[in-house]
Amino acid sequence: MNTHTTQSIKEWKEQLISQDEIDRYLVDGKDFIDEQQIHTTLEKNTKTDPSRIREIIAKAYSIELMSDDDVAALLQVSDPDMRNEIAQAAKEIKKKVYDNRVVTFAPLYCGSKCVNRCAYCGFKSDNPSVIRKVLTMDEIREETRVLAGIIGHKRLIVVFGEHPETDADYIAETMRTIYEVKVPVRSGMGEIRRVNVNAAPLPIRDLKKLQEAGIGTFQVFQETYHHETYHKVHPADTLKGNYRWRLYALHRAMDAGIDDVAIGALFGLYDWKFEVMGLVAHARDLERMYHIGPHTVSFPRLTPAVGTNLDHIRHQVNDADFAHLIAVLRLAIPYAGMIITNRETPQIMDSVIDMCTQRDAESKIGIGDYADTYRKDQIAEREQFMLNDTSSLDQVIQKLALRNHITSFCTAGYRCGRTGDKIMGLLKSGKEGCFCKLNAVLTFQEWLEDFASEQTKKIGEALIQKEIEEIRKRVPQDFPQATFTKFLSNHDQIKHGVRDLYF
Repeated sequence: MNTHTTQSIKEWKEQLISQDEIDRYLVDGKDFIDEQQIHTTLEKNTKTDPSRIREIIAKAYSIELMSDDDVAALLQVSDPDMRNEIAQAAKEIKKKVYDNRVVTFAPLYCGSKCVNRCAYCGFKSDNPSVIRKVLTMDEIREETRVLAGIIGHKRLIVVFGEHPETDADYIAETMRTIYEVKVPVRSGMGEIRRVNVNAAPLPIRDLKKLQEAGIGTFQVFQETYHHETYHKVHPADTLKGNYRWRLYALHRAMDAGIDDVAIGALFGLYDWKFEVMGLVAHARDLERMYHIGPHTVSFPRLTPAVGTNLDHIRHQVNDADFAHLIAVLRLAIPYAGMIITNRETPQIMDSVIDMCTQRDAESKIGIGDYADTYRKDQIAEREQFMLNDTSSLDQVIQKLALRNHITSFCTAGYRCGRTGDKIMGLLKSGKEGCFCKLNAVLTFQEWLEDFASEQTKKIGEALIQKEIEEIRKRVPQDFPQATFTKFLSNHDQIKHGVRDLYF
């Protein structure tokens, strides 16, 4: 039961923000976004010769957070040939850290009520065009049954507006409800194994509730790191109007025991080069305080939404610059997962997926849309924004397989405790890819058995056989023989319905 149902929004808002949970993270009263320094760094690295760019690229293979000067130099590259060299390195570094795995997930929007008035968001409180709804636990179960039992997802990112009806208690109950759902499928049980959370900033006491409920990754996007722009698009009298409360949301999550956190910026609100520098600064401050960088980085572009007007936006990012900023982020924060979403068209997704580690598939962002007769169209009045790729999960997996990407549904590493500083060291050394490659193949086979169309299964199994042969060649270097023997045994057992298989 929501503890705030009889409490006014005003009272709820007054209890939420604690100035002490901002001030404790400041250095000499300042936050970690030094705008003057960012602009100065970009300006002084405007002219860079190819030899320096190639030196920076070479250093990126060490899988360490990149210096601000080097990031700025890469961002200033405009020559198409040099950009291609950066992109090629980004693809190789992605392969070095994560191998050829791509993780798929789906968003589950649980509530469209929000107390904020963000200029670009369809859910803003003063938008009369949006249908407002908060899902009940029964409705969340129905959504999850479709996601886990019909589509075949194993990971969700649950999304909430900032409102007392979707407070921390509601979020925690949502997570527990999702984890409880088990749906019979062809050979086993469909279930969600990891629930990530995209929600508003919370105080430490509330973040501990999410930790206890089994949160995966806690995701808060700063939207824009530019102070003036932030205040223009987030009115000062709203909760989201507090720049620093949002900026340190993930620091508080770390202090609450959540050691997988995710950063992101909404590209289009301000200069894209500045935003990339802001994301790197965010990663650097997390490393400074916790010795752990962000688990993932997201880079959504502004997308139209009903009841919003984007005509005033002056920083739209074109496709060429968008692909380049992703490549730079891959080199700048090389250990982090990179998430591309269905805001983008299938063509853009295809052009950057080799640099990315995660994408959503068969996403529906209307409240209740998954269970609503398995709706296939978008209704603008129910959406936070409009999607540009509505491909099915089967179609996405088939396309990925044809590009030699294994779709991974693995969550074993989290259950084994490979999170936070443990996974960060493995990612930087390249060893995490060894563990995850085995589990990726096993969970991919599992999905093929339970959900794939005949054509996708045929393409997927051909890729798996190729992967097994490649893994076999690597056994002497990367894996104990006993581990590989167990892997082969588990792969065979999947086809007979045995699923207790993870390393």
